[in-house]
Amino acid sequence: MRILYVEDEQLLADAVTHLLKKSGINVDWAEDGEEGLRLAKKPVYDAIVLDIMLPKMSGLEILEIIRKQGIKTPVIMLSALSEVEDKIKGLESGADDYLAKPFKTKELIARLNALVRRPALQESKLLKFGDLEFDPDSRTVNGIELTEKESDILEMLFKSGDKTVQKDYILAHVWGAEMLAEDNYVEVYMSYLRKKLRSLKSKVEIKTIRGLGYKLCSKS
Repeated sequence: MRILYVEDEQLLADAVTHLLKKSGINVDWAEDGEEGLRLAKKPVYDAIVLDIMLPKMSGLEILEIIRKQGIKTPVIMLSALSEVEDKIKGLESGADDYLAKPFKTKELIARLNALVRRPALQESKLLKFGDLEFDPDSRTVNGIELTEKESDILEMLFKSGDKTVQKDYILAHVWGAEMLAEDNYVEVYMSYLRKKLRSLKSKVEIKTIRGLGYKLCSKS
């Protein structure tokens, strides 16, 4: 699991991040609202833990923006304010869960695990781009089976649409932080995926954006 943690209190953030990583959860930390919004738009996170009170931009503002942009990453709101009205406001803005501060990290981990496992309600899991239909549950694209890593990479590309996904984000999400030095892993698996798309005679291709990463695009 990889999460984004947006929290401006550094001592708290350091402690929570340390415990999350000990539990096998990869964490990216943002200390203000603007950085949190920039990272929240990346299609690499399984969940976002978002404090309400932040410098530069509030957590509620971040949540409203990403939901308006169609980003459906599960969000847990954090706030020192535990009144019912604050909880309702966060949930109405698109949050999936709410946790009042101070909280125990074990409870946060339990809620993250439950949230990531929770199936989307009334929403098809099939992802579509051009003439391709990808099923993340069966790990198939137009009926062709994919390996676990091929499926993980293709899911990231589908969810990002025509936006570029950076190579280092793919490495971190699919192989974990310990594999960041092996950037040729991504190139190898992109080659595998391209061969499978060619076998389907698809009009969709995986385009390399030099120095940046990869994205899906339709052939002209």
